[in-house]
Amino acid sequence: MKRKPFAIATARRTREAFTLKQRGRSRGPCHDVASRVGGFTLAELLVSVFVVTIIILMVTQLMTSATAITRTGTKHVDTDTQARVVFDRMALDFAQMLKRTDVDYYVKQRTGYNGHGNGHGWGRGHNGDLGSDQMAFFTQVPGYYPDGYVSGQQSPISLVAYRVNESSSSNPAYVKLERMAKGLVWNAVDTNTNQNTAKYPIVFLPQTMALIGRPWAPAINNDNNANNSIDADYEIIGPGVFRFEYYYLLKNGRVTDWPWDRSDFPDQLTINSPQNLGLSQVEAIAVSIAVIDPAARALVNAVSPDRLLDIAADMADFKNANGRGNGAQKIGDLEYQWKTVVESIASTGQTPSGLPVPQEAAKSIRIYNRYFDLKTL
Repeated sequence: MKRKPFAIATARRTREAFTLKQRGRSRGPCHDVASRVGGFTLAELLVSVFVVTIIILMVTQLMTSATAITRTGTKHVDTDTQARVVFDRMALDFAQMLKRTDVDYYVKQRTGYNGHGNGHGWGRGHNGDLGSDQMAFFTQVPGYYPDGYVSGQQSPISLVAYRVNESSSSNPAYVKLERMAKGLVWNAVDTNTNQNTAKYPIVFLPQTMALIGRPWAPAINNDNNANNSIDADYEIIGPGVFRFEYYYLLKNGRVTDWPWDRSDFPDQLTINSPQNLGLSQVEAIAVSIAVIDPAARALVNAVSPDRLLDIAADMADFKNANGRGNGAQKIGDLEYQWKTVVESIASTGQTPSGLPVPQEAAKSIRIYNRYFDLKTL
């Protein structure tokens, strides 16, 4: 009987001890564990923020690099597309060119070609000279025929010309590659001899394009003269092309800016004087162009509307063209020199002549070259 109260008291003391023990633990080391389970320390938060910041910076850098690569790729797509369109059009014109020794060609040669001068291609910049080549020839492709002439009066021959317009900055075609395709009528359809109104057919030597005068003057001139250079039949074919140069690959394998071998014909002045050679010694015409994308052109024009001509003027002519020229000895020399000029501008922000050019704009300029086989006999 006396043991029961003892047991109850013992149990009560044990329960109280247990309660006290549990309360003691809640104030001891276990209290720190519980606190850590419920949140982070300041050091842990700082480390987390630092790691997240590093990750964000890495992702941002990757996105920036990807955007830059995409933008550059898009610019190259623009210039690649323009170059392809220009070369494809030239290929059609050259393929249908009349390859005869009794017709005239306005092409680069020893004399009879206005070409370049005044230091062009000699590191002196643009000094009032023509910045690019020009050519004109007869070819069997459709053209713009004079108003009022029906299909039976229209011949299949057109006078085709290429040039980079250098009239004035107010002209929408300024410093852009143009193509003229003037459809010709049959012989004797128009007997009018007035140079201002006559509609000429194809002519044969000794008659030349230059002797025809006003109707065909824009095919061989390139300035701001309304009578000699402006013609409604010109249209922009390469809006990004600001430099145009060509030279010849002869049948003996030599590259030159005269369409004949100097050693075989040392006294030859033009393709029809003193001998009618035409393009009989030419295996292919090599065309080189410099192209800039629209956004980069806008940046350059913001500096000066003539700055692209300044850049073009520092891109050398092919050897022996009027003006000092590049002095190229083998295929690829001219294009390499142009690329060197572009890389220099992109690196320094100025042309070799010391004129400022936005570096990012220069990085968008690309050089292209293609050889067109004339398939002459």
